[in-house]
Amino acid sequence: MAVLNEEQMMLRDAAKSWASEKSPVSQFRALRDSGNVDGFDRAVWAEMVEMGWAGIIVPEEFGGVGLDHLTLGLVLEETGRTLTASPLFSTALVATTALLLGGNDAQKSEWLPKFASGEALGALAVDEAAHHAPDRIALEAKRTGNGYVLSGKKVFVIDGGTADLLIVAARTSGKPGDANGITLFLVPGDASGVTRTKLKMADGRGVANIAFDNVELPADAVLGGVDQGVAILEATLDHARAGLAAEMLGAAAQSFDVTLEYLKTRTQFGQLIGTFQALQHRAAKMYTDLELTRSCVEAALAAIDKQANDVSALCSLAKARASELVHLTSNEMVQMHGGIGMTDAHDSGLYMKRARATEATYGGASFHRDRYATLMGY
Repeated sequence: MAVLNEEQMMLRDAAKSWASEKSPVSQFRALRDSGNVDGFDRAVWAEMVEMGWAGIIVPEEFGGVGLDHLTLGLVLEETGRTLTASPLFSTALVATTALLLGGNDAQKSEWLPKFASGEALGALAVDEAAHHAPDRIALEAKRTGNGYVLSGKKVFVIDGGTADLLIVAARTSGKPGDANGITLFLVPGDASGVTRTKLKMADGRGVANIAFDNVELPADAVLGGVDQGVAILEATLDHARAGLAAEMLGAAAQSFDVTLEYLKTRTQFGQLIGTFQALQHRAAKMYTDLELTRSCVEAALAAIDKQANDVSALCSLAKARASELVHLTSNEMVQMHGGIGMTDAHDSGLYMKRARATEATYGGASFHRDRYATLMGY
């Protein structure tokens, strides 16, 4: 596991305290039941912005605090513990990363200060079908005299219904499946021809299907180079996968902690169920997988910060491990709680639904096992 410095430990502890006191699971439950179509509470997000979390990886010259991805991952882990819904992932990590990797000075100067201050939200629009397949992009961007015209669709865009800026992966040449020919575009969320349909998801988060009907963009809307967006997109997705794995680690750790406490207090046949050897073995399995996954997640985040050569492999390893872990712990949380675990009155259902959503986001365990094997030469 990574060795944390004093600043990182202080921020982690502050995030843990804030999440448990100001954004407990009960608050997420209330948000879900309120019918909020945004998928997050803007007042809660304002508090997170006030603490500087929106600008953790934004350089100081653009109004951020200039810290690293490992630090942001520690915060995501603590918010994952309480299922806190916010644009921290979509804006402070994913959209910010895309601009840092591909943006020119003008694009960074326009959007990064707005992200760090909470003035604007961002979202990455990449997938076009039910399964994550960044190599199958078909949304077309035709060159015109003054710029480009976008036509096509994107689905399940995280926080896509509230984003002020959409970072859209489009095809400027070639056909779906081609490695080259992808270009990233900065599209205002309220641009003419953009139709956003907010979806009500099982995990209560905000996603949207987005249609692009002849959306006209100027030439300076291109992020990075024309036909050269694959490198930026893949790097952005790797950063996103590592950050999401950190959030999943937090949710899994909380699932384990709640279940362990139940094993220590629930009695059956006149004794604590935690004394049953079969349940002890299952708890030991969860704990072991938690520690293994923590090492993988922190290694991936640290590799991003060091700009290591094996970032992609480590990010896929972290996402695969986190997907399997959160599946296991959410299942065990329901099963070991017995009847009450099957009801909506207990929090186990909230963790299970969030687990299933995060497992599928930006590639599930099988996707990343295959990708990891390919990257390792198998």
